[in-house]
Amino acid sequence: MTETNFPTKEYSDDVAVIHHDDKTILLVGTAHISQQSADLVKEIIDQEQPDTVCIELDEKRYAALSNPQQWENLDLKQIIRNKQLSTLLVNLVLASYQKKLGGKLGIQPGTELLTAANTAKAHDIPVELCDRDVRITLRRAWKATSLWKKFYMMATLMASLFDDTELDEEKLAELRRNDVLSELMNEIGKALPAAKEALIDERDIFMSEKVKQAPGKRIVAVVGAGHMEGIKRVFSADNSKRMEDINTIPPVSKSWKVVGWSIPAAILLSLVIIGFRQGAGEAGANALYWILANGIPSAIGAVIAFAHPATILAAFVGAPITSLTPVIGAGYVCAFVQVMTRPPVVKEFERVSQDIMTVRGWWSNKLLRIFLVFILTGFGSSIGTWVGGYRIFTNLFA
Repeated sequence: MTETNFPTKEYSDDVAVIHHDDKTILLVGTAHISQQSADLVKEIIDQEQPDTVCIELDEKRYAALSNPQQWENLDLKQIIRNKQLSTLLVNLVLASYQKKLGGKLGIQPGTELLTAANTAKAHDIPVELCDRDVRITLRRAWKATSLWKKFYMMATLMASLFDDTELDEEKLAELRRNDVLSELMNEIGKALPAAKEALIDERDIFMSEKVKQAPGKRIVAVVGAGHMEGIKRVFSADNSKRMEDINTIPPVSKSWKVVGWSIPAAILLSLVIIGFRQGAGEAGANALYWILANGIPSAIGAVIAFAHPATILAAFVGAPITSLTPVIGAGYVCAFVQVMTRPPVVKEFERVSQDIMTVRGWWSNKLLRIFLVFILTGFGSSIGTWVGGYRIFTNLFA
């Protein structure tokens, strides 16, 4: 791989030229909430007329940009069945944060990527979506992060929604400089190295390989500025054999499956032993304590979320049962009941990016209230599992 100045026209530092085999790739680094980036992308494609335009989008994100009304087709029940609520929530938080910053500048996030696609189509130039499926990226990042770091990451993301940082085009231009972004990525790497690998490093590899596979000899690739250095660094290496591995969600390890089933098995076995040693009455008392220790905190969580009465009942009844199986948690059961009893309407989907930034919005928006139910009932059930388990094991060894 070599880098040179572009042979026909001088562009800004946001543009790098890469020669790979018989291909010439014009790599354009952008800020996703910058009008300057949108104008630069259009200028380059109009001027250079490449054989292919690659953009940092997957099919889901491209559909979201192209069709903002896609919310109307979102199947929440299926998302809950597939246990993807946490992934959807992270996606919503990230999108809302970018939209908030973009709103201050009068531009929608991802405008430059959509501009690249539309400009290419206007010239009948093929468009290649070169980013990894966002669901795979988020789930790999989530699986690779420890429990404590998960809380840290969610707290950081939630805090970002209430950040009032003022941004203008001058500050965005500063953010696009490689040294500033490299420093930012290094900070992310120190705090969440496993998440950074999935969110950034693997995508650098994925996008570089996709760009190499793009048809034609003259290619414009439009990516976020934070990926510029990483893509240039890995471009010359042959990472084609890694593509299958980094494009899948790692299965749960056997050891974690054993741990997941061992806790409920230990609870049930303890109740049986208590029954033999101390009588059925004592076993029943411990079982009742388990039910109340799980059901009450989970139901309180549903009450705090202003859930439907049926959801509150489901939390009380379901938490003691779901705590004895790692297959599904109380949060998913309660979220499903909440969707069935109080489904969000279209306008709430449309307002979610605004409502998610206010405390009141989380309770007034029915979509966000489903997430509250999911989080608070699951948290209550977790408390109950520890409290109830401690009581049972204490009585077992007393």
